[in-house]
Amino acid sequence: EVQLQASGGGSVQAGGSLRLSCAVSRSQFGSYAIGWFRQAPGKEREGVSAISFTDGGTYYADFVKGRFTISAANVANTVYLQMNNLKPEDTAVYYCAAFGGDPLLLLRFWDQAERYAYWGQGTQVTVSS
Repeated sequence: EVQLQASGGGSVQAGGSLRLSCAVSRSQFGSYAIGWFRQAPGKEREGVSAISFTDGGTYYADFVKGRFTISAANVANTVYLQMNNLKPEDTAVYYCAAFGGDPLLLLRFWDQAERYAYWGQGTQVTVSS
């Protein structure tokens, strides 16, 4: 079983930045692609970004391209989501998750929550205008 713990959320004004961290259990780090999802009140969970440890590929939803950056620090068993130029519509609970399928399928399914087998608890991000 993979354990994940998300942290780094908070409250910022529009235009501000936050860096989310997803700590992954050491024995499993690198074995699973990691994705970030978010869920705003009354809305469905949506894929934000993902990173592959198979080929180093990164994936972004159109609504965060150019503003968010996903990265991984192997020595820290941590995946980061750097979020810049935050907007009020980015307000949501953010989750990190481990992809449960064949890593080669990440390209097609990285933003589909049902493909992820393990989830961390969420961290709240609130962006005020």
